[in-house]
Amino acid sequence: MILKKISILNYKNILQAEVRFSPKMNCFFGNNGMGKTNLLDAVYYLSFCKSYIHTPDNQLITNRQEMCVLQGKYDYDGREEDIFCAIRRKQRKQFKRNQKEYDKLSEHIGLLPLVMVSPADGELIRGGSDERRRFMDIIISQQDKPYLHALIQYNKALLQRNILLKNQSQDGSLYEVLEMQLEMYGCTVYEKRLQLVTDFIPVFNEYYQKICRSAEEVGLNYISPLESDNLQMQLAANRERDRVLGYTSTGIHKDDLEMTLNGSLIRRVGSQGQNKTYLIALKLAQFAFLKQHGETVPILLLDDIFDKLDADRVEQIIQLVSGDSFGQIFITDTNRKYLDEILQAMEHEYALFKVEQGEVEQMEDLQ
Repeated sequence: MILKKISILNYKNILQAEVRFSPKMNCFFGNNGMGKTNLLDAVYYLSFCKSYIHTPDNQLITNRQEMCVLQGKYDYDGREEDIFCAIRRKQRKQFKRNQKEYDKLSEHIGLLPLVMVSPADGELIRGGSDERRRFMDIIISQQDKPYLHALIQYNKALLQRNILLKNQSQDGSLYEVLEMQLEMYGCTVYEKRLQLVTDFIPVFNEYYQKICRSAEEVGLNYISPLESDNLQMQLAANRERDRVLGYTSTGIHKDDLEMTLNGSLIRRVGSQGQNKTYLIALKLAQFAFLKQHGETVPILLLDDIFDKLDADRVEQIIQLVSGDSFGQIFITDTNRKYLDEILQAMEHEYALFKVEQGEVEQMEDLQ
């Protein structure tokens, strides 16, 4: 799958841009705050119907403008896909595929598989468990519609049970119905998350060791209340306690993913360089997983990934992404030197862009 062209109107600091891309490598350079990340975020939005850094929709629209528009034209393994998105203040956003509006935005998820590597990924290591659950959910949802359906239905039942708890409801039959649904959908989510982690670890280790050229072992430990007991029984047993708390205290919405380096939590033992390498390897493994299990080759977005890495690790990453294993790639950096090195190492078609004050200009030659 290739993004051939994107049109942007009033998205963050990009007032207007129409950019045609190379089918292989696309590099963007410019100082911080110029709009490089916003451009990649617009590409991400067309795949996931939301911003990568969870910016609310009304804050995506350029100041004093009433709406923003994104439109992408894709070559999907020989057929053309036209994706249109309009975000208006205080209105429901509109998403269209080939001029036909979606009834539900969830129908769009997985059509345009994509992996983004960003400085914001540091939250996977240092942030709360919700970040790590989201990481698993994004991977599986892009290639498994039943999983996405189960996750949505679980969250609906969870919301309804929490409303009952907050209202101090004593209606046991209502609780039983919702707890049965949470058990049914929760088991589907749990089993597929568990399988993901099992399949993921060998590929993750391979990428990590290629980048850092060491024998350090990375690991992922999936932790869930469903490991030890039936969820419906746990919910029934905790009902009175949950009524006091005002929320559901157990379930797959409390799952976590321990991230380890040589058996220890990386958030405790990892250096800046190790953390950065860990996250890049994690995302490259995500790319490999989606490529293997999906219907097309994902797009890879690499936003400012070289900071805090030594020259040797930068070189290894450049060699990896320049190879034939990857499809279309978008890379941003403030240092044009790295981008020129990547492009000079490639035998494929490429495009180089300068981004300044929200304007995107294609450059003709390397330095």
